Amino acid sequence: MNKDSKNIYILGISCFYHDAAACLLRNGEIIAAAEEERFTREKHDSEFPKRAISYCLKEGSIEAKDIDYIGFYDKPLLKFERILLTCLSTFPRSYRLFRNAISIWIKRKLWIREIIRKELDYKNKIYFIEHHLSHAASSFLVSPFDRAATLTIDGVGEWVTTVCGKGVGNKIELIQELNFPHSLGLLYSAFTYYLGFEVNDGEYKVMGLAPYGKPIYYSKIVENLMDIRDDGSFKLNMKYFAYHYSFASTNKEFDKLFGGVPRKPEGELTQRHKDVAASIQKAIEEIILRMLNHLYKNTGLKNLCLAGGVALNCVANGRILKEAPFKNLFIQPAAGDSGGAVGVAAYIYYSILKNKRKFVWQHTYWGPKFSEEEIKDYLEKNNIPFKRYQEKELFQEMAKLISEQKVIGWFQGRMEFGPRALGNRSILADARNKENWQKVNLKIKFRESFRPFAPTVLEEESNKYFDLNIPSPYMLLVAQVKRTDIPAVTHVNNSARIQTVNRKENHFYYDLIKEFQKLTGCSVIINTSFNIRGEPIVCNPYDAFLCFMKTGMDYLVLGNFVIAKKEMTKFSKEDIDKINNPFKIG
Repeated sequence: MNKDSKNIYILGISCFYHDAAACLLRNGEIIAAAEEERFTREKHDSEFPKRAISYCLKEGSIEAKDIDYIGFYDKPLLKFERILLTCLSTFPRSYRLFRNAISIWIKRKLWIREIIRKELDYKNKIYFIEHHLSHAASSFLVSPFDRAATLTIDGVGEWVTTVCGKGVGNKIELIQELNFPHSLGLLYSAFTYYLGFEVNDGEYKVMGLAPYGKPIYYSKIVENLMDIRDDGSFKLNMKYFAYHYSFASTNKEFDKLFGGVPRKPEGELTQRHKDVAASIQKAIEEIILRMLNHLYKNTGLKNLCLAGGVALNCVANGRILKEAPFKNLFIQPAAGDSGGAVGVAAYIYYSILKNKRKFVWQHTYWGPKFSEEEIKDYLEKNNIPFKRYQEKELFQEMAKLISEQKVIGWFQGRMEFGPRALGNRSILADARNKENWQKVNLKIKFRESFRPFAPTVLEEESNKYFDLNIPSPYMLLVAQVKRTDIPAVTHVNNSARIQTVNRKENHFYYDLIKEFQKLTGCSVIINTSFNIRGEPIVCNPYDAFLCFMKTGMDYLVLGNFVIAKKEMTKFSKEDIDKINNPFKIG
């Protein structure tokens, strides 16, 4: 493979903390982007993303030597400085944390440049960009706006936890920041820990649990845990927290304030836990709105770009849409660390190399796809019975099965980039049947019964079902449900996390729902990610078949091929375990 000399290739890399990912740009356009976890099958895999990189290079038809620039999404030496100084300031309480961190940093994290060169045999330029600048670039530089305010919020980058800024053309200016340990992301994670969920994974469970409670602890949070200013900036009262010196997030003072010790994972969820969840959710929303009001006054800009892990809080995003003074909103769909790979690559091409912006984010389908021949060959070699449909017939038959309360594993086209399945790696069911909420939660996803499901709705029908007047293609906005005929996607507080779909973005998924509408009069179906609890979203046909066979799904659709569970009785667990994965990368 020889690189065309007219093309500039840039590889963005995010790794070694959580959600490792890679993104390849060609002349500023995204060619491919994927998280490492999808290939290794280890959820939130943080290791060097060699498989994701291999996929990106394959998609771009180039080799590592053809890459002009590589970017890493933060500055490791600054992060190491923060860890050292924090551990020294809290010693000896921080001894165990310090011992663990030193070992990891000395072995790997201080040598990222050398690791990149060795893994890829790469000799060209490598850039290291500050973490929150990568976040801001991941949103603004791919947004439809020439001018916009930017807000990035997460746990912590190097030192910074929150940044207000603005973008104009291909330049980003960071205006105001908050530094560690004062962090909205770490505050929310502390409550995630206290409520018995896994930090950096279970925050969305806190968000889903919150509507079951009342924010009766809100005043305790804002009066005891933090000092909030009018502009939304704040300082945390660190006597209640342990994350700066321990593997735990909270301490005994925190326990006293909220009336009990942290809930054990899988322990009983009491009304107190639900009220605590409701309280921290309200606090986060109120602080973000204060920040945005201040940012609007400072910049006067009508457009807003959001990124950072906290931008995945779609309940807060719903309030931003309704209550913040900005007119237009763009949220990076891969707002967490994986999106940093996009941000650093875009920053190099547009801001460092000073190219005029031309790329606008249109969808999230940047991952691998598999041809009809590959899928058929896999099914036939493993004696998996299937039926092949023509496109229109497929949509009609699957719409009919969904209306008959069958649950469908839907595998199409290129895999989504980011944490949401948006119709290419999805599990689908009938939103009109309230029983499907529990059926899909408990028998298929094997997850907590309180967690809601998202609806996908035809974009032009969205306002008939939801109090939402703009498209929501990335499942990042929550709005109130207007009707009573879609109970399986209506949360306990009458809200839903909505995905809208139009035919231009995803004609396969759109046409399926359109057929369902013709058959039932309903334009909404359940869409949840194609995986089970504790596993990443499926990447290839092998992953999809394995997940299908582990669960209570009724049908699996791989492209135009349909597999019925009722015809799988000849497959024992031993038979399934013997099936090889011919789609492995790296």
